[in-house]
Amino acid sequence: MNVKFLNPFVEAASEVLKAECGVDVSRGNLTLHKSALTTDDVTVLISLVGQVQGVVLYGLSEKTGLSLVSRVLGQEFDEFDNLAQSGVAELGNVISGQATIRLSKAGYSANISPPTLIHGRGVTISTLDFARVVVPLTTELGEVSVHLALREAPAGTSSSTFVPVMIPDSAKK
Repeated sequence: MNVKFLNPFVEAASEVLKAECGVDVSRGNLTLHKSALTTDDVTVLISLVGQVQGVVLYGLSEKTGLSLVSRVLGQEFDEFDNLAQSGVAELGNVISGQATIRLSKAGYSANISPPTLIHGRGVTISTLDFARVVVPLTTELGEVSVHLALREAPAGTSSSTFVPVMIPDSAKK
């Protein structure tokens, strides 16, 4: 993955979490993941197409999701119901939207898909030949991990060639 695609997402995540949730964000060390299994309670998946192709995943615990949504919506959530799920997915959507604005300013066009929320650990999300760079972002409400599997589209290719593959646990048996 091209590192120049990393900073727009990390900067956007920090900015959105601070603005929407009133939290300070500290960035942890980058790691490279090749496993296709999700390890977080909640994962928001957003695909990118255009000059930048791939997928971004935002992983967090259910507790962190509830805390973030409680801050954004100004009411206490103690159950990860449809409204809480929608709020977490929308945070991922806003972060990705802000990141694509930053990418555009750097000369790279990209469009994002609507967010997909995955609730539960151990779901297989194959990014095929894309390794994922993972950046943990720590806040007082918990950690949000940003997983990036992005690349620049090869010249002359279709702008919509990347689709992550999700395999439910029941299909693996």
